[in-house]
Amino acid sequence: MKNSLLIIFFFLALMLSPSFGLPSNAGGSRKGNHHLKLQLPAGVVGPESLTFDCNGEGPYAGVSDGRILKWQDSKLGWTEFATTTPFRRLRRICDGTSSTILEPLCGRPLGIKFNPVTCDLYIADAYFGLMVVGRNGGPAKQLASSAERIPFRFTNALDIDPNTGVVYFTDSSMYFQRRQYPMLIESGDRSGRLLKYDPRNKQVTVLRRGLAFPNGVTLSKDKSFLLVAESDSRRILRFWVEGESVIYSPQPFAQVAQFPDNIETDRNGDFWVALNTKRGNDKTDLVAVKLDGSNGNVLDVLEGNKQNALDSVSEVEEHGGYLYAGSPVQPYVVVIKA
Repeated sequence: MKNSLLIIFFFLALMLSPSFGLPSNAGGSRKGNHHLKLQLPAGVVGPESLTFDCNGEGPYAGVSDGRILKWQDSKLGWTEFATTTPFRRLRRICDGTSSTILEPLCGRPLGIKFNPVTCDLYIADAYFGLMVVGRNGGPAKQLASSAERIPFRFTNALDIDPNTGVVYFTDSSMYFQRRQYPMLIESGDRSGRLLKYDPRNKQVTVLRRGLAFPNGVTLSKDKSFLLVAESDSRRILRFWVEGESVIYSPQPFAQVAQFPDNIETDRNGDFWVALNTKRGNDKTDLVAVKLDGSNGNVLDVLEGNKQNALDSVSEVEEHGGYLYAGSPVQPYVVVIKA
């Protein structure tokens, strides 16, 4: 009875709340027992990566039909903000789809991030490469689709240095596309790359080759280093950045027990790492860990509590006192009190 009353209270709060459409008291704990779901429009799934704009509005999420959606509030729900496909006439078959067969035509936006200075949204689309769209949204513009004459096959995650505008991003494989990721893992492929795009000269530079499924990427709070999730090895690698973006050889920053996906830096300079696979192998049922920004030690955990709601977590974004959890397969974004 008590649990039923709690659930009713949460949904009443969601309906009555202003602004972001979130309850004033969502309750819950790091175990994720009590949470809210921001349900996506019918047919689409996979809010892989989440972000908030220069005004703190959102979240924004890239989804399975190639669109970037923005959460408005509990009345309006999700609205279209941007699209990645260059094939405008295909919108009739793309909008609302979750078909992986259509991904190369419709696009599949993965990593997304606003530049806090320009308010432009940068997008790592798995098939169309690095893209950008202005603060008002619309069709995204392609910035880069290859490096060193080698096409991107699986553009994945990104982060932006607001001081220079440089975009750091990952291309997870030179051979396998996103829809072929099981083969990427099974093959032991080590052709992934860490790259940067400099908007000042519009050049793409390969910073590191030979990575095993490079996935999430994030800059430290002071912008002195990058962290990259090397998913196939379960490692978090640190790349020091100095001066004119000189990247040294990676150093081990942390080893995790599960498949690491996206990494997000919180306001204190610590890192949320989403753990996307092998839930339930221990008593804690981890779906994400928070790592100390200085030494990689575990500071906090997010547990799935053996529930399906937090299955296949790809990202945990901490914003405004809440944790927002994305997924490559679920039809919603989960919100938990931080």
